[in-house]
Amino acid sequence: MKELFSLRTVRKKVLMLSKLAGVALIFSYIFSTGLPVSDEASFLLWLGFILLLVLGIDLFMDRFITKPVDKLNASAKRMARLDFSAPCDLASTDEFGELSASLNTMAENLRQALARLEDANTQLEKEVEKERLLLAERKELVDSLSHEMKTPLGIIRAYAEGLQDEADEAKKQKYAQVIVSEVERMNGLIVTLLDLSALESGAASLNISRFDFVELVETVAGRLLIDAPDTNFELQYELSEQKIFVRTDRRRMEQVLDNLIVNAKKNVCPGGALRLELILDDGMLHFSIFNQGRPIPESDLPKIWTKFYRDSRVKYSGSGLGLSIVAQILSMQNLPYGAENQTGGVRFWFSVPTAE
Repeated sequence: MKELFSLRTVRKKVLMLSKLAGVALIFSYIFSTGLPVSDEASFLLWLGFILLLVLGIDLFMDRFITKPVDKLNASAKRMARLDFSAPCDLASTDEFGELSASLNTMAENLRQALARLEDANTQLEKEVEKERLLLAERKELVDSLSHEMKTPLGIIRAYAEGLQDEADEAKKQKYAQVIVSEVERMNGLIVTLLDLSALESGAASLNISRFDFVELVETVAGRLLIDAPDTNFELQYELSEQKIFVRTDRRRMEQVLDNLIVNAKKNVCPGGALRLELILDDGMLHFSIFNQGRPIPESDLPKIWTKFYRDSRVKYSGSGLGLSIVAQILSMQNLPYGAENQTGGVRFWFSVPTAE
């Protein structure tokens, strides 16, 4: 019985309003005609009551029909523009309330679906960009190898042709040594270039460990500078007598030290100073190596970290990839590094935070 007389639907509200309006109209007519007044006065009184009744019905329709429809229409327009920031705030127990709840549910589902679609598109764009970069890196790798292989292949071909026509055994042996040397050079170039390509593409990851950086510098410097038979420079160094630990990739940092020390050794002038420093300052370990010799042109300083850069100061016999590998390894760890001309030579440096 309670559900029968409840006003939970718009239809029941309209039916109830029409019945009440009819009843009010009848009673108002009976009431106005029963008054001890003239027929004209009775009619005017009844007409005034009808006007009040119409205004009341208008207010009711505006409250329960027009305003809810306007809110639903505004929410539907926002959703049509894919704007789901403001839900429909219509609170009602009738069909309009159910429609509002359905619109809000639909809007939330659409918002989640669009968010998933945007995430999928972003992931797809990343994959496409990654594939594009891989293709570009492969092309660059092939182009670089093609460019760098021309000279050693030309030398190998020339000496191989010479072997065919040469009768002197001593010259044949010399030609064979040149060919072997060029093959080893090509092999080293390919290995180094593939290593750099793996670092740049992210295929090679870092193996972080805690170790004594002073001991690593002493080992690398001893192998390349002190124990080298072709030493023609004055070695100066300033290293800590205490152990200083860092957390980084030991093998990659050894690679960095190798390339920087070899670079300085190749560019130090005969009999010149080669100074190695490892200084601890405010939780940072600063490594630097200075070689006495001709400075690098200021316009070339930003270029020295790029692939196949050749130092114009000397006849360079390396691959031109050493400093590129240094830059890539240090950049992967967000470690600061650089090179600068100083009085009488060039200084390369990098810094790494210490570990407890």
